[in-house]
Amino acid sequence: MVTLYDGGVYLLNGSEILTEKEAEERAKAGKMPAVAGKGSYKEEAKKGTIAYSILEAHNTSGSMEKLKIRFDAMTSHDITYVGIIQTSKASGMEEFPIPYVLTNCHNTLCAVGGTINEDDHLFGLSACKKYGGIFVPPHIGVMHQYMREMMAGCGKMILGSDSHTRYGALGTMAVGEGGGELVKQLLKDTYDISYPGVIAVYLEGKPASYVGPQDIALAIIGAVYKNGYVKNKVMEFVGPGVSSMTTDYRNGVDVMTTETTCLTSVWRTDEDTKEYLTMHGRGGDFKELNPKEVAYYDGMVRVDLSTVKPMIALPFHPSNTYEIDQLNSNLEDILRQVEVEAEKIIDNPDIHYTLTDKIIDGKLCVEQGVIAGCAGGTYSNIMEAAHILKGRSCGYDQFALSVYPSSQAVFIDLVNKGVIADLMTAGATVRSAFCGPCFGAGDTPSNKGLSVRHTTRNFPNREGSKPGNGQIASVALMDARSIAATAANGGVLTSAEQFADNYQVPAYHFDGTVYENRVYQGFGKGCKEKELIYGPNIKDWPAMSQLADNILLKVCSRIMDPVTTTDELIPSGETSSYRSNPLGLAEFTLSRRDPGYVGRTKEVDKIEKARNAGICPTEAEPALKEIFEKIRTISGNENVKANETEIGSVVYALRPGDGSAREQAASCQRVIGGLANIALEYATKRYRSNVMNWGMLPFLMEGEPEFQIGDYIYVPGIRQILDGDMSKIPAYIIGDSVKEITLSIADMTPEEREIVKAGCLINYNRNKAKQ
Repeated sequence: MVTLYDGGVYLLNGSEILTEKEAEERAKAGKMPAVAGKGSYKEEAKKGTIAYSILEAHNTSGSMEKLKIRFDAMTSHDITYVGIIQTSKASGMEEFPIPYVLTNCHNTLCAVGGTINEDDHLFGLSACKKYGGIFVPPHIGVMHQYMREMMAGCGKMILGSDSHTRYGALGTMAVGEGGGELVKQLLKDTYDISYPGVIAVYLEGKPASYVGPQDIALAIIGAVYKNGYVKNKVMEFVGPGVSSMTTDYRNGVDVMTTETTCLTSVWRTDEDTKEYLTMHGRGGDFKELNPKEVAYYDGMVRVDLSTVKPMIALPFHPSNTYEIDQLNSNLEDILRQVEVEAEKIIDNPDIHYTLTDKIIDGKLCVEQGVIAGCAGGTYSNIMEAAHILKGRSCGYDQFALSVYPSSQAVFIDLVNKGVIADLMTAGATVRSAFCGPCFGAGDTPSNKGLSVRHTTRNFPNREGSKPGNGQIASVALMDARSIAATAANGGVLTSAEQFADNYQVPAYHFDGTVYENRVYQGFGKGCKEKELIYGPNIKDWPAMSQLADNILLKVCSRIMDPVTTTDELIPSGETSSYRSNPLGLAEFTLSRRDPGYVGRTKEVDKIEKARNAGICPTEAEPALKEIFEKIRTISGNENVKANETEIGSVVYALRPGDGSAREQAASCQRVIGGLANIALEYATKRYRSNVMNWGMLPFLMEGEPEFQIGDYIYVPGIRQILDGDMSKIPAYIIGDSVKEITLSIADMTPEEREIVKAGCLINYNRNKAKQ
């Protein structure tokens, strides 16, 4: 079904695959095609990828080894754009220099958690009027569907403050990053990365009629996530199998590449891509993208589409994949295994997590089905689901089905084709465009409930689950076709294969009138005299000081889970209403994983704030007198002064940052005293970027941590270290005795080093403006 190649591969004429060894043997025989250029054969063949040509066209550094990228457009939703605009404004921004689309698909509900989210929407609209942006009102379209329909195009690059920013099926290399990276683009700076590895995803064959894009995506994720095969790399979809799928179908596969931890994705384009863009009024954005005659890839994921079966990703990760038939044949064993793993994740003895109790008469019964968002709410997915449900019933028992079309444009055509009536008659409820079911603000399952969803994620501490408060719910990911089959079977987990026929989805008719009538198109029309509209929930970022020469870190959380997601660092869902209030939101930091963290780090923050006010830390916290006495026993640190040593908190986690791009996962630590993280490795580049953009040090450490919560770690000369070699950083655990340990920091750009030394991106930009 899915095969991973060990080592690099050459792709000849888009169809012939050669391993490096096979290519070397053919080269010796003089039978490899020639490649132009002065570099080695492999170096020149690397330039044959689609990714290389797009990155080269957007790079401003003059070096393809160290890229400085300028994007064609950007997008943010209403959980992230307020902070981005506030940061940019504080840094001196006067206009949006490129098209910037603000969508309102996350904080869509207007009164959650005690604040009025519509205030954020008014702020966004006022910002578009002032700075020249594009504003998509609530319920009109989810972020990524609007960008597919109206902004993406072949050969473009788009940056978004959402991890699922993926428009590769339209020939666009789209990257999801934290808000700091968008701020840099708004200030006409660049996105700086080393040239990434490029992995070919070679598709062959054709999916069965009952197999949907989520099935393809889950099969790939299951094969590559745990081994890190595509981590921080570009996934380039090639091969004849691409053309066996419509562009709408490809979009559903593409958006899920985020769950592999890749950097971005891009697909070869064809006539169907052209038809899609032309239908949306943008035929001029089409150009044919294919690898050159010879293209070298750093690896290959080979997928025979004809062998993919309906899939399910069980709690608590999209990579926990099984064929539905495989699961149904081994329910007890597989579900028991999930229960065992869940006990480790939940870490609450008061919760007894069960899935096997949902086995009734040998069948798995679920309580809820959801088809929604950028992954599930597309036209073809809903058409296929409606076809299965037409003339059938979801039943009147516990199971319920909800469907969220991804945009009003999609919704309109579904209404015109009578499909919405078919769904509603079967018992499904149909909602407007909203991302809530993906991040825990919509269709929250009941306690101990199991929901099957065609959405993007099923992480722990999501979908309303609050283990710290005694509630746990489960989400499994499935394709819309199998969710509809499950609904038609009254909630009994069912593969779409049981309802297979030769149904062909009717052609989609796009009508953009709703966008013409409702979307504010302000790019290039900003008016500086316009005022931003602030609601009482919108607060400025608190001041942050620059990094001192020496730092003292108090360990305020120690997380030994294999991976710590951004949902655990800062919960999604009900906290969304505080996203525009940095200090208000920070009260929820690690609340579902380590409820005591906030109190601990705020105590540390009090000491640092006192230091900045001229009060010696040993006066603010007398217990530090002994700590500094021990520090002065370290060679070269005899004269260290407490009032010149920055004091902050540190979180240790094995692999933090899988999941969302939202910068709040880092900023929430920073605004209440966070100064560093220590990790075995960082789960994603975007989280590490967030850490640095908020002035925190992204330390690495090998081996088991020898410190506990409450211990202090002293790092001398950190500013000087940031100017030089960061591979071996001496640090000291200050406990009953002093113990030296070795930290490190992976490669940072010169700009990232200066941002951390400045204390955060805002300070860095203000410093630049003064020069």
